[in-house]
Amino acid sequence: MSQHPVETVPDAIERTVDIDAPVERVWTLVSQPGWFINGGQIVEHVIERVSDDVVVVHDATVGRFRIQTVRLEPPTYAAFRWEAGERLDGDPYDGPTTLVEFFLAERPGGATVRVVESGFAGWGDDEARRRKAFDDNTEGWELEFAEAKRLLEQG
Repeated sequence: MSQHPVETVPDAIERTVDIDAPVERVWTLVSQPGWFINGGQIVEHVIERVSDDVVVVHDATVGRFRIQTVRLEPPTYAAFRWEAGERLDGDPYDGPTTLVEFFLAERPGGATVRVVESGFAGWGDDEARRRKAFDDNTEGWELEFAEAKRLLEQG
């Protein structure tokens, strides 16, 4: 009897995009907590401050998400902890999270942005839930980067 390898969900998604806009303009977008939460079009969000480093991002299409700013190093690095659940009362969040890191580098004619979203391996034993989140977010980064490129290159 042959054994088929079990496909496990990777821990991280990594994507890169070149944007023909100054790195400072790109930084203005990627340093905003939760800019990447939307239904395929970057829009203004209602932002509710929970503490010095935590906000709740309200998006009319996809809902509410708590985002913690982990570190900002203008204009080259931004890191956020994305809390994937809906527990938005005042209690400490104990559900699944991912770390979303943006790395910006200046290049001739613009900037290169790399995102690394990691932490899917820590989502517990529910392989189907981890797979869905990983697949949804992988597709999401393609959409978000295409929209960021379009928006930022327009000026």
